Amino acid sequence: MSKTAIVILNYNGRNFLEKFLPSVISHSTGFLIYVADNASTDDSVQWLKIHYPQIHLLQLCSNKGYAGGYNEALKEIKADYYVLLNSDVEVSPQWLTPMVQFLDKNPTIAACQPKILAHHNPDQFEYAGACGGFIDWLGYPYCRGRIFDFCEIDTGQYDSIIPIFWASGACLVIRASVFHEVGGFDEDFFAHMEEIDLCWRLHHVGYQVYCYPFSKVLHVGGGTLPPSSPFKTYLNYRNSLAMLYKNLDKYLWSTIFLRLVLDGISSVRFLIKGQWKDILAIIKAHFKFYAWVLGTLPQKRKKIQQNLQFRKAQQPLPITQKSIIWAYFVKGVKTFDSFSRF
Repeated sequence: MSKTAIVILNYNGRNFLEKFLPSVISHSTGFLIYVADNASTDDSVQWLKIHYPQIHLLQLCSNKGYAGGYNEALKEIKADYYVLLNSDVEVSPQWLTPMVQFLDKNPTIAACQPKILAHHNPDQFEYAGACGGFIDWLGYPYCRGRIFDFCEIDTGQYDSIIPIFWASGACLVIRASVFHEVGGFDEDFFAHMEEIDLCWRLHHVGYQVYCYPFSKVLHVGGGTLPPSSPFKTYLNYRNSLAMLYKNLDKYLWSTIFLRLVLDGISSVRFLIKGQWKDILAIIKAHFKFYAWVLGTLPQKRKKIQQNLQFRKAQQPLPITQKSIIWAYFVKGVKTFDSFSRF
């Protein structure tokens, strides 16, 4: 069994593999590297077999998205730590060893992420995780270095190792035993929000999640689904509601009601831009959420809530009791530091 396994989930990403896999190989000496192919229809698999026969290739039978793809792949990999790495990430020298050593020294920390910068502008934090993820009481995620669509310039202002609420799935180092202990990703999510849901469940069973900013990677972002994708809109709205339903221990329905209202208000920005497909995606997301409430979600919630008695004896969940929506859209707060002082 390898101590640390780097696992890259690929779906029609031959171009990304060609561009970024060399950096992973070059800067990850001593670590096993896997590519789990999510039933790609391009020539990714053939290209890998020809150009990188030393890479461990796992071929999945169908595209199960980020959540299902990783769940299936990680069942086949024996390691102490999994490093989940997007195919559109360029890593830097000594990016991984310090994070593994950090987890080795801190057994109560289940997962961590590096500083994630934008590949197109390495001086700027990248949307998907930046320098560690947080969440407010209404379930809206934000990051050190990124609030909604505003990404800060990295001036070293967040170069501190701190506990966070969630670590980015773009580059996530996690204890294999804990990943399986909490049931892995929720496969119904398919993609988006699944890492936040996973980290919430890690907190429920008493583990911590950290950002280790002295390791850094560069992320392209939007490699599989572009920001303007209605399907991405659908996934984000649906999965956010499902995550709240599963994990909230109190004020469940009042919080869900407020979110439904705010979701409706948020559709105005799509209306102004004439993005009717995104509005339809929000409506579909809500109806799918209602179907889940009448179907599988109550059992998922019951299983998660069984851990709360243990959790209550620990430190409270690191959920921000201020509204990031109010701060950003009403008060004009754009940076993490400003919101912390808000």
